[in-house]
Amino acid sequence: MRAVVQRVSKASVKVDDKIVGEIGKGHVVLLGIEDADNDEDIKYLAEKICNLRVFEDEDDKMNLSLMDVEGELLVVSQFTLYGDCRKGRRPNFMMAAKPQYAEEMYLKFVDECKKYVNKVETGQFQAMMDVELVNNGPVTLILDSKKNF
Repeated sequence: MRAVVQRVSKASVKVDDKIVGEIGKGHVVLLGIEDADNDEDIKYLAEKICNLRVFEDEDDKMNLSLMDVEGELLVVSQFTLYGDCRKGRRPNFMMAAKPQYAEEMYLKFVDECKKYVNKVETGQFQAMMDVELVNNGPVTLILDSKKNF
């Protein structure tokens, strides 16, 4: 399971020009899932994201977590995080989970995040979405539940 985590001042996701998810201060999580992912990957990544100390404390040090600042989450499914671009010019998405399994894992991940954070918003699975965000910092991190990077 892979995630691109962006610290934001605000963010929203639209489907057909209609807002389906919107947050204030917090994280946008672009989440990619592969067939080998399981419940342990979900637990690891949700806990890691919600406890990352990337918000400033009173001394302007990145020392506070999403939970410390009572931040919000916007989780957007992103199968393209498993795009393999090493050969040719068109990404190969063979590593991405099949849609049915990916949606099941995506929803489990959202539920796991709700154990840590009061407000968790989502995009719409398998929809064409427009994601708007104000990346604060900017702070952007890439996480992998298999700890490949």
